[in-house]
Formats: sequence, C-alpha cells, structure tokens
Amino acid sequence: MTHPFPLKQLRFFLTAPAPCPYLPDQMERKLFTHLHALDGPELNDSLTQAGFRRSQNIVYRPACESCSACQSVRIIATSFKPNRTQRRVLKKNGDLCRTIEAALASDEHYALLLRYIRNRHPDGGMEDMSYADYLSMVEETAARSQVCEYRDENGKLLAAVLVDQLSDGPSLVYSFYDPASQARSLGSYIILDHVRQAIKNALPYVYLGFWIKNSDKMGYKGNYRPLEVLRHGGWEELKDSKT
Repeated sequence: MTHPFPLKQLRFFLTAPAPCPYLPDQMERKLFTHLHALDGPELNDSLTQAGFRRSQNIVYRPACESCSACQSVRIIATSFKPNRTQRRVLKKNGDLCRTIEAALASDEHYALLLRYIRNRHPDGGMEDMSYADYLSMVEETAARSQVCEYRDENGKLLAAVLVDQLSDGPSLVYSFYDPASQARSLGSYIILDHVRQAIKNALPYVYLGFWIKNSDKMGYKGNYRPLEVLRHGGWEELKDSKT
C-alpha cells in the first residue's frame, strides 16, 4: 500500500489500558493521531485504508496487548450480491427518499440521535450526549464528510448516517435511526444503500470500521459478503475457515 506522504512523520500516541466495551474481561488500548486541516482528506483516506477509524479529528485503531479480535473490514461493493434477507430489506425501504446534506449539526438529527442511543445503546456511554458533543462529532473534522438522511413519503426523518467520502468508497462513521421503525431494519438498509451507491459511482469498497466476530454489537458486519479483512499482509477476503 502506498501513501501520498510518509506516515512515519506523523506523531502517534497510545492510550492507557481501559476496559473493552465489546468483550468482557478484556482491556483495550488505542493507537491514535490527529487530522489536520491542510492534509486531512488525504490523510483520512490513507489511514482508513490502513485500518484506522475516525472520530472527529482523531483517527485510531486498536493496539491491545492481549487481544486481536477487532479487525478492520470493508465490503467489496463491485462483487456484492444481496442475499434473500437483504433483498427484503431493500424492498421494504423502497419508499424512502435519500438526500445528501453537508456535515452540519441540526436539532432534528440530534433529537433522532438521542432517541436512538437511549433505546439501542443505553449503557454505551453516549446516552447523555450534549448538543455540543453532537456538534463536535458532526462538524469537527478535516475529512470529506457528509450526512446522508432517509425520510419517508411524509418527510419524516427515519435515519441518518455520517459518512466520510474516501477515494475508493464511503466510510460509514456513525449511523442512527428511529427505534420505532425497527421492522424496517434501517441499520442494514443504510449499509446496503451505500453499497448500491458505491457501485453506481464505480467505487470498489464500503468501509464498515471494526468487526468483532464474537461481539453482539459488532458481529453483524460479517453478514455483508464478500468482505475484506485487514491482516498483517494486507487486505484479504474473509473466508469462514479463517474467521
């Protein structure tokens, strides 16, 4: 993998050990650096392709001492074929209107985000997110970011996702949706719709961040095949025999 600038010139930092939010009895550490305004989009591209994840202007990846369960994954959009369940999800949400907005905070999105977090992730540490925290999450970035929103035929906002536009495909940073619309499987639909959009725009991948096979919160990403996993030798397609 080549980079437009020498990554070794970046300053990387290591967090102190902390309890893992996904696997019991495990401790996590993260390696991280900062995006800067002048080279933020290109740096975010290169680091995401190297297995990092973005949060505001920080990009990070796991650096755990005794566990390697977190693995960076991306869907091979050009080869993706939805299975029967996924086709039903696409059909079920065929009435939704998709629009792209600038990465700017809004009261409507914030209200939906709080409903989502408090219903789906009440113990995740974000349930008391302030509007200032939300604004920072959406607007404080040097990446090429946008918000994709989904509305029903009456104009009601049902889902939204913060997306980074990379040179080789979208990276889904954070998605949230109306918990009262659970039957629509909106989380799955957001992923499937971005695969569809990547294909439309001749982009090869959709980045999903970190996958943890045995985590109830993170294991779902393994359902989108073909899927590539970043291993020591580079990106390779996920095979069941190697999971």
